Amino acid sequence: MKLIENTLGELLERWAHETPDHEFMIYPDRNLRFTYSQFNDRVDKLAKGLLSIGVKQNDKVGVWATNVPDWSTFMFATAKIGAVMVTVNTSYKSSELEYIIRDADLNTLCIIDGYRDSDYVSMIFDLIPELKTCARGELVSSKFPKLKNVIFIGPQKHRGMYNTHELILLGSYIPDDELNKLRATMSCHDVVNMQYTSGTTGFPKGVMLSHHNIVNCGQSTGDCMNYTPADRLLVCVPMFHCFGCVLAMCAIITHGSTMVFVEEFDPLIVLASVQKERCTALYGVPTMFIAELNHPMFSMFDLSTLRTGIMAGSLCPIETMNQVMNRMNCRDLIIVYGLTESSPGMTATRITDSAEVRATTVGTNYPGVEVKIFDPETGKECPVEVQGEICCRGYNVMKGYYNNPEATALAIDKNGWLHSGDLAVKTSDGFYRITGRIKDMIIRGGENIYPREIENFLYQLPQIEMVEVAGIADLKYGEIVAAFIKLKSGSCLTQEEVQEFCRGKISRIKIPVHVIFIDDFPKTASGKIQKYKLREMGLEYVQKLNF
Repeated sequence: MKLIENTLGELLERWAHETPDHEFMIYPDRNLRFTYSQFNDRVDKLAKGLLSIGVKQNDKVGVWATNVPDWSTFMFATAKIGAVMVTVNTSYKSSELEYIIRDADLNTLCIIDGYRDSDYVSMIFDLIPELKTCARGELVSSKFPKLKNVIFIGPQKHRGMYNTHELILLGSYIPDDELNKLRATMSCHDVVNMQYTSGTTGFPKGVMLSHHNIVNCGQSTGDCMNYTPADRLLVCVPMFHCFGCVLAMCAIITHGSTMVFVEEFDPLIVLASVQKERCTALYGVPTMFIAELNHPMFSMFDLSTLRTGIMAGSLCPIETMNQVMNRMNCRDLIIVYGLTESSPGMTATRITDSAEVRATTVGTNYPGVEVKIFDPETGKECPVEVQGEICCRGYNVMKGYYNNPEATALAIDKNGWLHSGDLAVKTSDGFYRITGRIKDMIIRGGENIYPREIENFLYQLPQIEMVEVAGIADLKYGEIVAAFIKLKSGSCLTQEEVQEFCRGKISRIKIPVHVIFIDDFPKTASGKIQKYKLREMGLEYVQKLNF
């Protein structure tokens, strides 16, 4: 495989020059359309606007927003000036956002008005009260000394914040010289993106990804589906996740194709958008495809243009796979497996694989990426059909965790192998099948949730002596969160009180669905908590509730 040595900005400029009038980005619900040339022009203006307010090379720019049109503009504008875009999960609440601002050393934070029950503007004013009295660009925050700018993504004006309209206007008056000078100093191996993911220990860590990482992962992903400029991808997965900003955006920008966006997943809007824009590809986690297939108006839509797409996040039931391939015409649907640290693609099925292979395995290694199964105890490669840890090595491996060399050394060994923490086997016919996890990560509907983060939060409740959080198998989401709590002697606490304590402080998906009070925890002879036994206990508990 020939690797691409270009930056994100250079790829955009290539298509803006070669196919200026080809559509790059479409929002069908608002009839908003950008050609490659129009989008590149908007990116340049925003990039120069960021420079004008003091954003410099290597500065961290957080984006806390749904799939609004300018999410993409900020992705390319920060890339063109050599800044690092830090993607922020839209479900985050104030304590999680506070952690990211501080841990990522954010210089600038870009926000929308809010998402679902979260008012981002109010949260920001609560976290940074100085915004209400400072002039734009003159922020001095006692809590976040490195934060200099807050930008509102949209035309509305808020105290102490710039908005995107103002930045683009500022940028339109600045000559291109500064951008051109910066381009000469940039390398495709520079960090362009930081995404926070729950690792094997501690709080979420900032995964540093370079242009080289994500551009080549996008190239390989698009190649797996035979993308051409004629393809039109419907994007309903969040852009803050690698699924959106790499498997979607970078697959499109490396192939000169078109993206059709919905700002937030809604099965009806997805189906209508596929028909209206004659989309050829569709992405989603299994629960999204199930919601589309089961929508009462499903049969009203013409999905005959669909050809391919990606299902990822968790393994898909073979019946769902067959329905997506037959009823939705996605006969070339593939599965992608990986993690944020692998940019995220490690393995993928191919359009030539059978439905059974695509439903029961995660395919074979990405082009140009080595994949092996290692025995976690001995470090030796496992024979075929023997379970071990699935690891990879290649262009896709992250640059490391931000400001965390110890965690980086645990994730990437001295020989360059990235350790996934997932258990797998290699089948006799060469496919990889995920069999379990070494780490305690909970994966709910494609979202990674780390138990330690929730446990540390719950310890703020004075009644709790000990708490362990584990995932319980669930038909809809794959896994749901359960908290196992041992109370202090003489203390009382209910499930409802625990859940109410969490509301508004941590993401909705992290709030325990079940709170199970126990007298003691199952332990090994050495005293280590046996989480797998907690998962078994939780499943029994749920089954009794439903009986």
